[in-house]
Amino acid sequence: MTSHEPTGTSGGEPGYDAVVLAGGAARRLGGADKPGLRIGGRALLDRVLAACADARTTVVVADERPTARAVLWAREDPPGGGPSAALDAGLRRTGAEDVVVLSADLPFLDAATVRRLLETLRSGGADGVLLTDADGRDQPLVAAYRTRALRRGLADLTAEHGTLTGLPLRRLTAALHLTRVPDPVASFDCDTWDDIATARARIREHGHVLDEWISAVKDELGIDLDVDTGVLLDLARDAAHGVARPAAPLTTFLVGYAAGRAGGGPEAVAEAARKAVALALRWERESAEEAKPDADAG
Repeated sequence: MTSHEPTGTSGGEPGYDAVVLAGGAARRLGGADKPGLRIGGRALLDRVLAACADARTTVVVADERPTARAVLWAREDPPGGGPSAALDAGLRRTGAEDVVVLSADLPFLDAATVRRLLETLRSGGADGVLLTDADGRDQPLVAAYRTRALRRGLADLTAEHGTLTGLPLRRLTAALHLTRVPDPVASFDCDTWDDIATARARIREHGHVLDEWISAVKDELGIDLDVDTGVLLDLARDAAHGVARPAAPLTTFLVGYAAGRAGGGPEAVAEAARKAVALALRWERESAEEAKPDADAG
């Protein structure tokens, strides 16, 4: 889904905006379309967009592409001008006091982590709160910032250098007062094919696969529903097969719910089932792709 309409939130909590940088060259992936690479059947960009789904406005800095939910689009000038220029382009389309800044290659980022970043920012006096990775390195593209601090820092860099093109983000963050939160999982990003393989393997581990599959199906069908998997598995444990043995009855339930929201009828059921089948085939194809190098090596 592409749109030029802002996303929104309701409720009493302060709103925030999100800027997702998705226009990098992915040189370590041989120039592959990194935001479109699929982990658990979902594009990396869509996984990140799901984590910040309650943002008042979400801006993706990249060339436009289909996405799982509506976003605004921006592009640095010239395209490929680097993360500082891209961040500046995205911020120009935001208006909230707080902004979450994310890269588009974070397979394990979730809404709880985004909330934690914002809560830590709002409870302290720092300019920003960022995650650190397993090696203790700052990850400025998994962070929440005070928007005015970013704009001030970018303006200072522009005044000093005449342009933001080519400037690394550390030039910006070095001048900010930051709080750091260790999180080796949510900060994990996919820079190489080995990283992609690691992410795909992790979500299929016991304890992860069902949650990942249900999240993927709900995103694919465009529904937001808390599912009591225990009850459903008790009812249909013997009928399960596919991605993981318990996935079939849960997927069937979600297909029925999506069809009901679409007005019901055979056409709605067929369309929802088609989407879920296509998603399952993508999961199966990924598993086959990961298994093939091992077979060839043998």
